[in-house]
Amino acid sequence: MAQNIYDNPDFFAGYSQLPRQVDGLEGAPEWQAIRALLPELAGKRVADLGCGFGWASRWFRDQGAASVLGFDLSQNMIERARADTKDAGIEYRIADLETLELPQAAFDLVYSALTFHYVRDFERLIRMIHSSLAIGGELVFTIEHPIFMAASHPNWTLDEDGRKTWPVNGYSIEGERRTDWLAKGVLKQHRTLATTINTLIGEGFELRRMAEFAPTNDQIAETPELAEELERPMMLLVSARKR
Repeated sequence: MAQNIYDNPDFFAGYSQLPRQVDGLEGAPEWQAIRALLPELAGKRVADLGCGFGWASRWFRDQGAASVLGFDLSQNMIERARADTKDAGIEYRIADLETLELPQAAFDLVYSALTFHYVRDFERLIRMIHSSLAIGGELVFTIEHPIFMAASHPNWTLDEDGRKTWPVNGYSIEGERRTDWLAKGVLKQHRTLATTINTLIGEGFELRRMAEFAPTNDQIAETPELAEELERPMMLLVSARKR
């Protein structure tokens, strides 16, 4: 079973105050880049893996999706999503992505934001997602960029121009990584970029587009602390199609 840090009361309290949870999708700086990867949603059957508070699930329905099925390991997340959703076309379920099984060819889009890097058996997950998609169905997901995860965040230094730099530790060594973020010992799974992409290809996906998110100049002007995200890739965004 994956670590359920989101049901830790202290972690959940801090997480709930993040801009992306207070302001929804528009509070996530990468949202516009994600939108560019998403297909037309009218009439689509969508699975939202790691749905959190349900922001994306509700947006998919607003864009015309026929139905949305959201999954999250956290009871706190699912309770909040259900409380904030008044739409019979959206259903939320508690589920562990390590063991989740979806029916074959049941979805036209599988979406996941910042969740897959918690999953240990990525190959099994991608195989199951591929099976759950109809022919021509799409997978769109974001993860913490492997370089970002491999960087030793507390040990940044300043370069000669006064900019923060982060040493990258053991990038080629895949497996568990622990970090202190809102709580101590948050467990993530590090995979190289090559492993991530090759797993998709190996399970039968056609890679459509990949983006390494960096904030725009306008975003930095509005939120200056985002400037340090130009120093190393923060998130990996991927769009793939079932052939």
